[in-house]
Amino acid sequence: MSQKTKRILMAFFGVVITGFCVGTFQKASLGADPFTCFVTAFANVFHSTYSTFYLIITGALLVGVFFINRHYIGIATIFNLLGTGIAADFMYNLLDHAFPDPSLPVRFAMLAIGVLVTCFSSSLYFTADLGVSAYDAVALTAAHKYKVAAFRVCRISTDLVCVIVGFFCHVTIGVGTVITALLMGPIIQLYNTYVSEPLLYGKEAEIYRRRQEKNA
Repeated sequence: MSQKTKRILMAFFGVVITGFCVGTFQKASLGADPFTCFVTAFANVFHSTYSTFYLIITGALLVGVFFINRHYIGIATIFNLLGTGIAADFMYNLLDHAFPDPSLPVRFAMLAIGVLVTCFSSSLYFTADLGVSAYDAVALTAAHKYKVAAFRVCRISTDLVCVIVGFFCHVTIGVGTVITALLMGPIIQLYNTYVSEPLLYGKEAEIYRRRQEKNA
């Protein structure tokens, strides 16, 4: 299998699995990632579905990114736009049917599985390097094109706005939100090192990793 095909498959499955995990976070109801909080807030206000407003909000951001900094748009961006919301609603409905009133231990189990699998799917998606989500592109553009601040500061700022909007629209802000903010980065890096990069680069994964460290 060519590396290009591997990249496309990794991006596709990474995005779809991430969507499944969003639905799992929603069913666990222990707090989701900031952007999910933001989208869910609008879905709650307008009594609509997550997938509908994910498409609307991400589409609006994508239009802005296209005119401001289209460098970050790729095939993975399109996968993200069209697939994440649908996958999230599908998984939520599936879990809602299987666990209509889950106990607290079951909800924590959903949260734990959601975090670990989200990190894996995010690792696939980022390692494929075929574009980023419209939301990711906002902080990247602010940091690298407009030099507003370091990327981590821009990302914290956009995340904070999302969480505040979610809070005022009665979206659950809980332990899941804190966990995704603090633990996802290190876990994703572990998946990058031991799973995604070896999957994409094979025996050359170590050479690629050293090159990345040298350029960092």
